[in-house]
Amino acid sequence: MDHIRNFCIIAHIDHGKSTLADRLLEKTNTISGHQMMDQVLDDMELEREKGITIKSHAIQMNYSLDGRSYVLNLIDTPGHVDFSYEVSRAIASCEGALLLVDATQGIQAQTISNLYLALEHDCTILPVVNKVDVEGAMIEETMDQIVDLLGCSRTEILLASGRTGQGVDEILQAIVRRIPPPSGDPKAPLQALIFDSVYNSYRGVIAYYRIFNGELRKGDRVMFLNTGQQYNAEEIGVLLLERSPRDVVRTGDVGYIITGIKDASEVKVGDTITHVDRPAKEAIKGFEEVKPMVFAGIYPVDTDDYEQLREALEKLKLNDAALTFEPESSAALGFGFRCGFLGMLHLEIVQERLDREFNMPVITTVPNVSYHAYTTDGKMHVINNPSDYPDPSRLERIEEPYIKAQIITKPEFIGSIISLCIGKRGTVVGQHYLTPTRVELLFELPLAEIVFDFYDKLKSISRGYASLDYHLIGYRPSDLVKLDIKLNGENVDALSALIHRDRAYDFGRRMCEKLKELLPRQQFMIAIQAAIGNKIIARETISALRKDVLAKCYGGDITRKRKLLEKQKRGKKRMRQIGSVEVPQQAFLAVLRLGD
Repeated sequence: MDHIRNFCIIAHIDHGKSTLADRLLEKTNTISGHQMMDQVLDDMELEREKGITIKSHAIQMNYSLDGRSYVLNLIDTPGHVDFSYEVSRAIASCEGALLLVDATQGIQAQTISNLYLALEHDCTILPVVNKVDVEGAMIEETMDQIVDLLGCSRTEILLASGRTGQGVDEILQAIVRRIPPPSGDPKAPLQALIFDSVYNSYRGVIAYYRIFNGELRKGDRVMFLNTGQQYNAEEIGVLLLERSPRDVVRTGDVGYIITGIKDASEVKVGDTITHVDRPAKEAIKGFEEVKPMVFAGIYPVDTDDYEQLREALEKLKLNDAALTFEPESSAALGFGFRCGFLGMLHLEIVQERLDREFNMPVITTVPNVSYHAYTTDGKMHVINNPSDYPDPSRLERIEEPYIKAQIITKPEFIGSIISLCIGKRGTVVGQHYLTPTRVELLFELPLAEIVFDFYDKLKSISRGYASLDYHLIGYRPSDLVKLDIKLNGENVDALSALIHRDRAYDFGRRMCEKLKELLPRQQFMIAIQAAIGNKIIARETISALRKDVLAKCYGGDITRKRKLLEKQKRGKKRMRQIGSVEVPQQAFLAVLRLGD
């Protein structure tokens, strides 16, 4: 095990993780020249388009130093706050982490958050200042920030450029010399932690794991501790750019296992693999259950595709353990699923992946967060969906989730950021300067206020300089109401929302205006209303399309014209009673963008 090093790269979004990973793979000759392309580990088309890492990836490199050969296992991690669960799994599988800081931007919120995650798992931290070749790089200032944060000496900080390859040799040497080899007992019962899994239509579920104790051989009978299921290890191996089969995977190694599992729900990320005939006494600790922050209904565009949508979500969950879903039905949209996401970017990525990878276009309802409602009989109800809202006469109080947000920015943007947060019902709890040009602001905010457009607004008012990280701090009482949207007196449950009373009037009015733009005109008049209980707070009317019934009257008595108009009026009234209003897909999407 002395020649194995397991490490990950942690950084804020867009600090150059994927580019540095490319250079490491080049230097160790893991990939040949014709395989080389930018973001080689980001194998999803979506990742390349957006320039972000969505999935953590694992790859093995061979490296020689002082005449000895070493195996380096890199587990690449995402940087966006919505994918912090991926980062926690990668860190739990490693002994060391490269802490990457962009020399042009300095330490950002997510850098600090990921660093604390790594320190909780006792990872050895190698600080690296990236992009030192860029004009305007603040190398000395960034090094000072790292020294303040880590308490390390300046000589321990490595300088590198992912673009030019400068300093990559020094990073590889530091990985070997400073990151400890895996500790574990090769003779002990097998304990392997599953940190990721993918679905292959030919081979079934492929699980990726890191072995902490014991060893795994091809053909072994294995058991997953949490689910209790048993399988044969049909194929095992290590992860190069492609999967590379082996007969044995030993302690400290990172590898994959194919057991022919066809049911996606049988593999749980964070589960422990062990042998059936010599099982481990306990599962590997340190894995948290994922907590969704944002909930939204996902429905197939065609109701006949419900089962295909279920299969698509199950396969996607394999590759994205943070996604949760359960069946629900809606009067307007038929059968679908209530899904839990880590944030709005996560929701957008899941929607995109369903469309691209499974050819499954979907309708998404208004996202909301999870509330706690206490009724007069002393019971607590968890509300993930506006339709679960209890009868107001039986409601004692309702509590909403609050978060602590850490925003790092330049001093000139403090005023506009504070006014943004106060406008979102936030309170300032702290402010201190990290350096003369960087200030950390701490706020307590309702989670419901930041899931929509908070991140975009923060970026635009700070010209891209502010960075955000947040964590849940608990539930607090709040004055929330259920806002219903009615079309001709009928509730459209998919457009309902739970919202703070102070915001309800403004939100309802904008919803009505937007729907008036989007709904096609019918042969009858449509009344669009926003209501809280029985009280209408906003209304818009779409006038009827009218055929000119008087066109063929070229003269004659007025009573003849009146008779035709009365007949048309009766027909319109009858049509209004039996006619139904179809709500187009754009209307649901427009509601998501009401904050724009």
